[in-house]
Amino acid sequence: MAGNTFGTLFKLTTFGESHGVAIGGVLDGCPAGITLDLDAIQEDLNRRKPGQSAIVTQRKEPDTVAFYSGLFEGKTTGTPIGFAIHNTNQKSNDYSHIKDSYRPSHADYVYDQKYGFRDYRGGGRSSARETASRVVAGAIAKQFLGDMKINAFVSQVGNLKLDKNYQELDFTLIESNPVRCPDQETAARMEEYIKQIKKQGDTVGGIITCVIQNVPIGLGEPVFDKLHAELGKAMLSINAVKGFEYGSGFEGVKMKGSEHNDKFNTDGTTQTNYSGGIQGGISNGMDIYFNIAFKPVATVIQAYDTIDKEGNKVSTQGKGRHDPCVVPRAVPIVEAMAALVMADFKLLNRTITL
Repeated sequence: MAGNTFGTLFKLTTFGESHGVAIGGVLDGCPAGITLDLDAIQEDLNRRKPGQSAIVTQRKEPDTVAFYSGLFEGKTTGTPIGFAIHNTNQKSNDYSHIKDSYRPSHADYVYDQKYGFRDYRGGGRSSARETASRVVAGAIAKQFLGDMKINAFVSQVGNLKLDKNYQELDFTLIESNPVRCPDQETAARMEEYIKQIKKQGDTVGGIITCVIQNVPIGLGEPVFDKLHAELGKAMLSINAVKGFEYGSGFEGVKMKGSEHNDKFNTDGTTQTNYSGGIQGGISNGMDIYFNIAFKPVATVIQAYDTIDKEGNKVSTQGKGRHDPCVVPRAVPIVEAMAALVMADFKLLNRTITL
């Protein structure tokens, strides 16, 4: 299986399966001498871990990260940073009913067809549990980025949408509720709706908005490695993501060019920011903002029809511990992937001048 490494210079390789002994990663290319706040890394993991509220999966995992290399006396050494998160609460029997059949809209069928074999316990390598390793690496990247700030939040659940511009929001409120929506009234309605969906044994999708601030001018390469292209790849690599838009996104098609153009101020900033902080694939110093659409979780705790390995039609029942809505736990994953992209381009920029 290829495709387990992300990045060019600031490079993460992850390993492990949902119901294996551990998941983890190797972060290569992190510069030496960075003083790491290990508590901050663990806090990001805590934001992603299961069992943290009534509206997420109740799998109980401490998700404590252990570092095995690349750190000495609290600082990075410049060598590969190896780490692992041991699995402690696997219930593999919850998946025995799908050993010989395929769950709709999961990776089960295509894994079997591609490799001739699959780990059916929780999806194995295709499980979103793999993203915990990304959160660790992303938390390190955040500390390398210094003044650059990355904040993601839930802006939509189902048809419930936060109709406010991100400049109107107080990002300190993101962690004040289990939905991770920085508007308390909207968050309360979203939470109640997710609980209703959970009672029905069903799931619902949503949108996460991410804002990157204090971005220097010049990150990104102008042809195949455009900054927004790499951000799009990073976000689309997250489980359950179905769409990515930055700046004006799809709404921009409704505007005329004369309306959509970001006029300059004399200091090089722009009066509007429909470009989303990126022009020609290169950051222009304005805020970068984008939306990521997550589909409803494919596992529903209901009876459903499917096929088995022989192509026979069979009926089965969804079981196990699953999120009724993935977006609250995906917020730190989005931040982590954004941080990895920005850290990579920050290092790449060091290679273009003497």
